[in-house]
Amino acid sequence: MKTDVLDPVGVRLSGVQVADDPTALVPALRGLLAEHGVAVLPGQVLDDPAFLAFLRGFGPLSFTAGEAPLDGFPDLNVISNVGRWGTDTPPRSSFHVDTSYVSSPPAYTALRAVTVPARGGATQFTNQYRAAETLPEELRRRVAGRTITHVVTGVDPEAGETEADHPILRPHPVTGRESLYLTTPARCAAVSGLEQDEADALVAALYEHSTRADNTYAHAWAPDDLVVWDNGCVLHRADHAGVVGDRVMHRAMVGGYGDPEH
Repeated sequence: MKTDVLDPVGVRLSGVQVADDPTALVPALRGLLAEHGVAVLPGQVLDDPAFLAFLRGFGPLSFTAGEAPLDGFPDLNVISNVGRWGTDTPPRSSFHVDTSYVSSPPAYTALRAVTVPARGGATQFTNQYRAAETLPEELRRRVAGRTITHVVTGVDPEAGETEADHPILRPHPVTGRESLYLTTPARCAAVSGLEQDEADALVAALYEHSTRADNTYAHAWAPDDLVVWDNGCVLHRADHAGVVGDRVMHRAMVGGYGDPEH
């Protein structure tokens, strides 16, 4: 297996097939994801059962309450632009953390490329370790000891959690490294100890700092790509600008950083 570090976030792993032994890579990937945030595995001949077997090696799977599962696979959902162009609700995406409005957000998210557009449709990732390390001192003083209240938008979780408080400077559960932990501003409802206008301005400044171009890696999808990321140290978004053709991904999430299922 060859490992190439991506700038400013992620690693690319080549010369390996996940389907040959779906859980064999998990121990190495745990460490790589905790350190680098994103793992790109190209050329994976992988069906949905093998995809799920691979992710179960990390731990119990998670699913966002209120989203529609893939037929026959209740732990998967479809990320797709099919049928949405030219409608009143074309795909939109802003940098975010998956399901951060719960007290224990999913540790990992993975996408398996099913249909890749002829042009565009990259997924972008930010390095939240670097965002924390490069935080201007004035901003660091303002966020020290504070939390953000993350709230749900876009789905109805019914009886599930709808909001949770998380430290802005959050130690990563595996590495202990400080990460700047926030999500799209629409889901950042409050900052502890601040009035609403102050909170909104602080979140906007942190978000702008995190998502600078020099802190962002754009993954251009190829057929049979598999990408896994660590929600504890990256933000992500789909770039829907200028997409030509269908873009279909199957998505799954892992609930925590603990031991795998047995």
